[in-house]
Amino acid sequence: MYQLLVFDWDGTLMDSEAKIVACLQAAAAEMRLAVPAEKDARQVIGLGLVEALKMLFPEDDETTRKGLAEAYRDHFLVRNKARSRLFPGVTETLESLADDYLLAVATGKSRRGLEKELDDSGLRPLFQATRCADEAFSKPHPQMLEDILDKLGMRPSETLVIGDTEYDMRMAANAGSQGLGVSYGVHEPQRLIDSGALATLDAFSEMPVWLSSR
Repeated sequence: MYQLLVFDWDGTLMDSEAKIVACLQAAAAEMRLAVPAEKDARQVIGLGLVEALKMLFPEDDETTRKGLAEAYRDHFLVRNKARSRLFPGVTETLESLADDYLLAVATGKSRRGLEKELDDSGLRPLFQATRCADEAFSKPHPQMLEDILDKLGMRPSETLVIGDTEYDMRMAANAGSQGLGVSYGVHEPQRLIDSGALATLDAFSEMPVWLSSR
């Protein structure tokens, strides 16, 4: 039924939630702004950084949010030494899926951030295309997915988006594709279903069995 699987990164393949929240809070403290609560910071994971900061700091001007973005990148890429890890079973499952499907990534990360994670994780050879939020409109806008479809010559009906947030599911729907949620990430399963997910998986390793049932 599907030929192309497009994965979100943070919260779907990699358990980076704690580091993202810590860096958002550290950036706010550095800028002497109100530090967002953990639950509020979690809700913007999956968006591009610009969109995430607009949601978290709606009253601040563009110049302030630009400073916040620079501080966040500095903390995430340089100062915060915490090592994010892939969720259990991700590497083995992706290697198995690569035998039968084209694989791609559409992420709210920056290109610089994703390139580092692709190298550190060793997953780079498995993906035929990747697209980041600083190269296109942020999710849930469909541009990242549409760019991947164009590059690989795929149709929306041949494509499944896998993610942990409503932004992933809505991006899929906006492009005319379908979405599959994972329940271990940022947004709760019912929120994913309400946003269009066909189902939610409790573990990444369940994906091959779910796909075979389709």
